Amino acid sequence: MAPALARTVRLTLAAAAAVLAAACATKPPPAPAAPTTPYATTPSVTTVAPGGASGASGTPGTASSPAPAAAPPVVEPQVARRDLKLPNYPSRDIEFGLFAGTYSTQNFGTAGVSGVRLGYHITEDFFVTGQYGSTKVSDDSFRQILPGGIFVNRTETLKYYTLAMGYNLLPGEVFFGANNAKLSQGYILAGAGTTDFAGQRKQTIDLGFGLRLLWNQRFALQTEVRDHMFSLDLLGRRETTHNPEITFGLTVIF
Repeated sequence: MAPALARTVRLTLAAAAAVLAAACATKPPPAPAAPTTPYATTPSVTTVAPGGASGASGTPGTASSPAPAAAPPVVEPQVARRDLKLPNYPSRDIEFGLFAGTYSTQNFGTAGVSGVRLGYHITEDFFVTGQYGSTKVSDDSFRQILPGGIFVNRTETLKYYTLAMGYNLLPGEVFFGANNAKLSQGYILAGAGTTDFAGQRKQTIDLGFGLRLLWNQRFALQTEVRDHMFSLDLLGRRETTHNPEITFGLTVIF
């Protein structure tokens, strides 16, 4: 009986091993891993409603869910529109003024001078100005040495015409007391012109600086210091003369 029992056990073990090998050979491959990209979405699930209707529903919190309705505004403003007319401010770029002061003619002393000026402000910084001035020049100091003097007459009229370009360099304020201030503008200028003196007409270079005090929107007080440079040969030799001028004036702005 022992050999028969042993043979039965061997057959049983062989059959079990064959079944296990067949089961391992037919095992399905593992399912692919789910995508890990940040834009991966959860697939929708199809549900069957009672009565046979089916529909696709997404997971809770996805874009397919209906957005809540916007709350109506608490107050709806009713604004009446009206047409606005912009104010037309005057440009006030042109100025006209009168001036008076002193003019020192080299070798002939100092005398009073007067004239007019006309200016135009191109921008807030640059402006052009034309000026005409007239003064009397005497040769009395030479007549004490020379009986006939230098001029045919005892006095000669000196007239000049200049056109200069100015630059507003120092805008500021001038205070009159603790509560009253006026706008001011310091400026420099340079130009050229013509001087008529003792029967001669000479080309003139004009350099100077000034201060403009705006009393209000219409009137301004103005003071200037200029040097009129031109050549002269009345004393037997030609030389470049420097003729400083100091003036004070009133300017009308329009």
